[in-house]
Amino acid sequence: MSTGLPEKISYYLEPGYIFCPLQPVSIHTVLGSCVAVCLWDTRRKAGGMSHFLLPSTASPEEATPRFGNVATAELIRMMEKNGSKPGQLLAQIIGGAAPQRLRKATVGPANIEVARSVLRKKGIRVCSEDVGGQMGRKVVFDTRTGHVMVLKVHQLRESDWIALEP
Repeated sequence: MSTGLPEKISYYLEPGYIFCPLQPVSIHTVLGSCVAVCLWDTRRKAGGMSHFLLPSTASPEEATPRFGNVATAELIRMMEKNGSKPGQLLAQIIGGAAPQRLRKATVGPANIEVARSVLRKKGIRVCSEDVGGQMGRKVVFDTRTGHVMVLKVHQLRESDWIALEP
């Protein structure tokens, strides 16, 4: 049955990357202590996602999307380049778990805080969060609707990290 809508593409976002498509896409990723920030433009009905591993860096040589301060600011910049304005963006923050097996699990909470901080400084409202705890998450973000689906998992498997072909 044809819906008249373009066929939706599915994209697996690896850790340390940002994806800000111009067409509707279903972006999926897997998170432990990492954090994903999803931005959705309420006017353009478009979105993008960053997936970062570490909270921040002050070093220009290390300034890559592996770091939350860089990834979140760059995602905002990419959305603006595509025609978005900060006042029409909504953010969702997912991840930042502190797995019980790690004694000093401070990376997850620090990742959550850096995402909140950058979004706050840029004047972008966080409309939802699914953060913290001890469980990993599988995430699917529909850039056409702004909807995010989160599946919490006790144990991430190697196959969770690999993009499967349809």
